[in-house]
Amino acid sequence: MSSALRTMSWALLVVVGGLILLGALVSMQLAYWGMFPVGGVSIEKIAGGQTEVLLGLRGARGTAAGWAAAWATLFLFVVLGPYRRGDVTTWWGILASALVLGVVVVLRVPVLGIQAGTATPLFLLVIVIVALLLDVKRLAQPPSTP
Repeated sequence: MSSALRTMSWALLVVVGGLILLGALVSMQLAYWGMFPVGGVSIEKIAGGQTEVLLGLRGARGTAAGWAAAWATLFLFVVLGPYRRGDVTTWWGILASALVLGVVVVLRVPVLGIQAGTATPLFLLVIVIVALLLDVKRLAQPPSTP
C-alpha cells in the first residue's frame, strides 16, 4: 500500500504543478496580449490613456506570471525526479515552498484588508499538503547518501 500512496502523492503533486504552470501561461497571455482587471477595474480605465501606466500594469503581471511559470517548472522537475525516487529532503522542500506561498498570500488579508485572490493558492496549498501526507512515511526512512 505504501507504494500506491507514494504514487498517488507524486501524481497529485504533478497535477498541482501542471495546473500552476497552465495558470501562469494563461496569466502571461493576458498580461501581454489580453485584457484583465485589477481590483475589478479594467487596466485601460486605470491607465487612463497613459501608455506607460498600461505597460507597467502589463509588465507587473507578466513578471508575476514568469515567476509562477518558473516555480511550477522547478516544482515539476523536483516532483518527477528526486521526490518520485523517494528523496526525503524534497518532501520538506516542497512543503516549505508551499507554506511560503500560503504565508505570502494570507498576508494580504491583514495588510491590505482584502481576501480577493487568496482562494486558489490556499486550495493548492491544501492539495500539496494532502499529497505530501499520502507519503509521510518517507520521513521515517534513513537519509540516502549521494
